Amino acid sequence: MTFQKSSSTSSIFHMLILWFVIVLFCTDGLRAEMGTTPNLKHIVIGRCYSYITLVCPNSSYDCEEIWREFEEAVVRKSPCNVKVKDYKRMFHATPQTLTCGKLLFWSKTRELMHSYAAVTRRFLTLEDTLVGYMFNDLIWCGQEEKDRGFDFNSCPDWSTCVNHPVYSLWRQASQNFAAAACGNITVLLNGSIENAFNRKSMFGSVELDSLNPRMVDHVNIKVVANLEGPFIESCTQGSIVDFIKVLQTRGFRWTCTDSDLTLMILQCIRNPQQLSCLPCANSLLHRQRLHL
Repeated sequence: MTFQKSSSTSSIFHMLILWFVIVLFCTDGLRAEMGTTPNLKHIVIGRCYSYITLVCPNSSYDCEEIWREFEEAVVRKSPCNVKVKDYKRMFHATPQTLTCGKLLFWSKTRELMHSYAAVTRRFLTLEDTLVGYMFNDLIWCGQEEKDRGFDFNSCPDWSTCVNHPVYSLWRQASQNFAAAACGNITVLLNGSIENAFNRKSMFGSVELDSLNPRMVDHVNIKVVANLEGPFIESCTQGSIVDFIKVLQTRGFRWTCTDSDLTLMILQCIRNPQQLSCLPCANSLLHRQRLHL
């Protein structure tokens, strides 16, 4: 009896190990083969109605028309043959005026950027625009065969083709966002990686070239490194220096900081045990005790 119970337990244990190994090594492959986001139509139209009802209630958009123009741009085309111009009618249906002095650009700092924008309430990101709000984190591609619609089984990775349907939409959205920039703008870059300013990134290849120095007063660069490092790039080191040279050549006025207190506090909230966070935490605790 004891032997049988031990054998059964051992079998279950080995099955769990096998399952864990399969999940661990196959997840990336499954993600690579991921197709169009399920329920894409309901998500996009639902987000549109949410945007015009809750986020920007004074706006007036035809959500059904936006979907029709989006669908027309993508379906019945090869997944690697959806060009920026194919979305022209969809973007024509989503015009938007952006407030001067509030635009926040970023590269390789996505999570921190959203926290920064949410806490300060001073910034507007691409994901805060109607198009960015509707299509954020979604995947889609069509099928060349007539009347086949979206491909929910498999979509190519961005890097596999120039005219990827997701890339083309975000390229145009990024270009429109940057072209509308005026007043002071802020750029958040990652100081813990090499090439924090990358000419192949969406910011470096599209948004930067679309900024108008006659409309933008100042480009405020904020370089933020991970609290634990590595500390690779800064305002005076690495690709950020190249970025500043581009700004100077194009006639932009700029400022740069790599010690923004708000960004550091946001990082410390997520990881308060970091040594660099202890002086700040102790100061806050001291102030709290004084008010008790």
